[in-house]
Amino acid sequence: MLLKNALRAATALTLVAASGASAESLTIAIVNNGHMINMQKVAEAYTAETGVELNWVSLEEGVLREQVTSDTATGGGQYDIINIGMQEAPIWGAAGWIEPLNFSADYDVDDILPAMRNGLSHEGTLYAAPFYGESSMVMYRKDLTDAAGVAIGDNDSWDNVKAAAAAIHDPDNGVYGACLRGKPGWGDNMAFITTVVNSFGGAWFDKDYKPTIDSEEWKAAINFYVDLLGNYGPPGSEGNSFNEILALYNEGKCGMWIDATIAASFLDVDGVAYAQSPNAGNPVGANWLWAWAMAIPAGSPNAEAAADFIQWATSKEYVQAVGNHPDFGWGSVPTGQRASTYAIPEFQAAAKFAAAELAAIDSAAPEATDLKPYVGVQFAAIPEFPEVGSAVAQEMAAALSGAKSVEDALAASQKAADAIMKEAGYY
Repeated sequence: MLLKNALRAATALTLVAASGASAESLTIAIVNNGHMINMQKVAEAYTAETGVELNWVSLEEGVLREQVTSDTATGGGQYDIINIGMQEAPIWGAAGWIEPLNFSADYDVDDILPAMRNGLSHEGTLYAAPFYGESSMVMYRKDLTDAAGVAIGDNDSWDNVKAAAAAIHDPDNGVYGACLRGKPGWGDNMAFITTVVNSFGGAWFDKDYKPTIDSEEWKAAINFYVDLLGNYGPPGSEGNSFNEILALYNEGKCGMWIDATIAASFLDVDGVAYAQSPNAGNPVGANWLWAWAMAIPAGSPNAEAAADFIQWATSKEYVQAVGNHPDFGWGSVPTGQRASTYAIPEFQAAAKFAAAELAAIDSAAPEATDLKPYVGVQFAAIPEFPEVGSAVAQEMAAALSGAKSVEDALAASQKAADAIMKEAGYY
């Protein structure tokens, strides 16, 4: 209930204007994903040039969301810069929790991919700048599919993907057919699960924002997910999200992985091939859309210096800095944020995944539809969604682990979501 209650009090938050003097240090809360970790090394040059010390607080995704939400909602002031995404940015911007971003002309805001720019804005005002953006796609071991005599195509059917997973599943030799998110969290297991539900024709809410988790589409999707991962996934999948599966994949233990396109930057296995996300008859919403972005909490006394850093860290120049960095190179640049990145010859040569990633981003469909009356693909852009999604995430993890039946987990999810939405006054 933190987000909802804090939204009611958001008008009490006021922005403390930055003084003309430069800040001596900035405290930055980041998610502990690879590109963010790399930024700490690349940003040493920023400190050397500006004298601004950068204090990094690197947190696991779920912990980051909890701490950043709590601190920003209450005006706690722990951080000068925060990592947030498309679910939060428009809502927090409208509530006055974060500052609007205004950059110099040479920043070239029009170079930011429209899907990212729109998803991080409210009423045309940008409230968070994308550090990297992503959709989702299939990343698979073509050597294994070729050896098994199976193929995975763009926008393939879930049934064909399941058959491919079965064919390449070889646990006796440490290879699992499919590695998929199972760790509970609205941005962890539910990011992937929601795309499966979408592809089966389901949605989180109907046009009156009543939860539809007890629908036949949800039942079919979750039964399929539990069966696929239970039979052809690694043991303990209910504890795996992005970082855990990335480690498994790079250890050669995953035949296929359907997850964030950004993962392709960090795969260290030969013979990886890519395909657009599968579906069960409905391709709309079968691949998600997200950006990890940088925003300034309202109340930061270092807002001016924070804006300067964000402009640098999300610029064309930053992409060049990573591409030319001796520890990283063009295969490690943050992607999915700027159109110009995809036109760089060195990037094209190093990033064999680039075309598939851009196609996935361009095909993502966050707009509201008759089937899905809310903005967002793997989330709903309403203040209550993190609470709803987190409650359902626990139930889905219980179903995956076998602690609950799918039927019981869905019933409990529907009950929890209904209570949250009623209390919020939707009906």
